[in-house]
Amino acid sequence: MSGVADVVTVDTGAMSDSTRHDTTGEGTLDPWVADWLKANPYLSQPMGEFPAELLELTRSPVGAPPTREIAKVYDTEAASVRVRIYEHDTPPTGVVVYFHGGGFCLGGLGIMDNVAREIAYHTGAAVVSVEYRLAPENPFPAGLDDCDAVTTWALVNAPHLGASSDRVVVAGESAGGNLSATVSLRQRGSGNAPLAGQVLLYPATDRSRVYPSQEQFDGIVISLAQGKWFDASYSGGRDIARDPFVSPVYADTCKGLPPALVILGGCDMLRDEGRAYAEKLRSDGVDVEEVCYAGQPHGFMNFDFPKAADAFAKVGDWVRARFAAID
Repeated sequence: MSGVADVVTVDTGAMSDSTRHDTTGEGTLDPWVADWLKANPYLSQPMGEFPAELLELTRSPVGAPPTREIAKVYDTEAASVRVRIYEHDTPPTGVVVYFHGGGFCLGGLGIMDNVAREIAYHTGAAVVSVEYRLAPENPFPAGLDDCDAVTTWALVNAPHLGASSDRVVVAGESAGGNLSATVSLRQRGSGNAPLAGQVLLYPATDRSRVYPSQEQFDGIVISLAQGKWFDASYSGGRDIARDPFVSPVYADTCKGLPPALVILGGCDMLRDEGRAYAEKLRSDGVDVEEVCYAGQPHGFMNFDFPKAADAFAKVGDWVRARFAAID
């Protein structure tokens, strides 16, 4: 690994080709987003906790109407975990194992179907979306165990999806970004084929402390109070915030991990911890491309905000390049 890093801040206008860019202004909320939040006040005043009946709603098996038509979409099991597989009518570029976000407590195959479809469309890969076990009913490491098991399954079974075992990438947003990072840590040295890459979309990487961006953007889509509830639910009340498989920023070393694409939102509470993990990867010799979309809040790709199109296109370009680089 060369440790070469691209760091790009994208403004709310055209994409920038600069590899090093002044981050001044990235934390100014996009006016379009500000108007959207005014029209959707429940996301500008997020709940601090989720009672059982609301948890059930947030895990609905049915999501919004499909955003992209994918040739073949079906539910099955992989490593005894429920998954949804997205396949094309042409040979795939590779396989992406996708872990949805939701604070380790919310979401599922249906709610995050749009993200899986966008990833499949832009990467040209077969996508395996994972219905991992959720907290608080199933605290750490249950969800991580499921994601790791499905990733191993994908590495073994990639040929059945039309790809080679050396063309498997993990990807996820928020909690799913955390799971992508921690699965990458678990898979390192496992004896399986190495992962071709890790795509970390506004990932949660440090549950041990409060970063400046968390205070600055508290209450925009997510909140500090909500984060505390998610953390308590995922930990099961245990003091595990510095466990590297909970907070990958505390890994002893990231040497030998697959190349990473780290996408951040300029107005996201998780921006600074995502950036801290990108720097740790970089300092340990991992190839990292870090892109921050100025003015964008947490979840902007999930909500299909206007800048999500650019971000998904970036994911597609990066993943395709990773697969193409493999002999």
